[in-house]
Amino acid sequence: MSELIGFGLILLASILLLVMTILKRKSPPTFRGIAALARLKRSAGLAVEDGSRMHISLGRGSLLTQGGAASFAGLALLRHLAEQTSLSDRPPIATSGDATLAVLSQDTMRSAYRAATAEELYKASNGRLSGLTPFSYAAGAMPILRDEQVSTNVLIGDFGPEIALLTDAAERENALLVAGASDPAAQAVIFASTTEPLVGEELFAAPAYIGKDTSQRASMQVQDILRWVVIAALLAGAGLKLVGVL
Repeated sequence: MSELIGFGLILLASILLLVMTILKRKSPPTFRGIAALARLKRSAGLAVEDGSRMHISLGRGSLLTQGGAASFAGLALLRHLAEQTSLSDRPPIATSGDATLAVLSQDTMRSAYRAATAEELYKASNGRLSGLTPFSYAAGAMPILRDEQVSTNVLIGDFGPEIALLTDAAERENALLVAGASDPAAQAVIFASTTEPLVGEELFAAPAYIGKDTSQRASMQVQDILRWVVIAALLAGAGLKLVGVL
């Protein structure tokens, strides 16, 4: 029964995403404002103008774990930011703590440069594996903040407590910091060390806010619809349980 319900939800989500994507091509959606993402969008343009660099750190989560969803959100955001800043004198650098994620970051950046018709400027070395353990990953990424003239740090993905090292390094360099993570320990660090953290589902909303992909924007409204479906199901189940008890 649970498998049937799960399949039904996947089918419903797929149909809603298709319908919403078609509708949103005619009328772009309006989202509520998220201050951190608004600042990030402005900083992407400023990075091109002043010749500074963006550093996007994707965490260390394997794509085959629960944290993989946050990693995919980070890759989607990397795609948009790399395309917008591909013509900068100092192109963005992506770091990660998982080998598969590092390879995907390189491929994502290549696609972004191709979309910006600047593929000849692409360098595979800008997608880096900075370490294979939590703290070696953070230690490998920290020098980039100091030595690569980074003006904006984006930490988005599956992190643990080691994210504190990266947030501290960004603060020391007076760089803009936008961060979001799926792990509660990392969320606590982000909330305490950043003025405008990405809280909860804002992590997954970032690609839709920064980019102009219609399907990603439509997925935001699909999430809202599914949320109401779940709420209605919970209320219905509670009502049936109450009737049964009475």
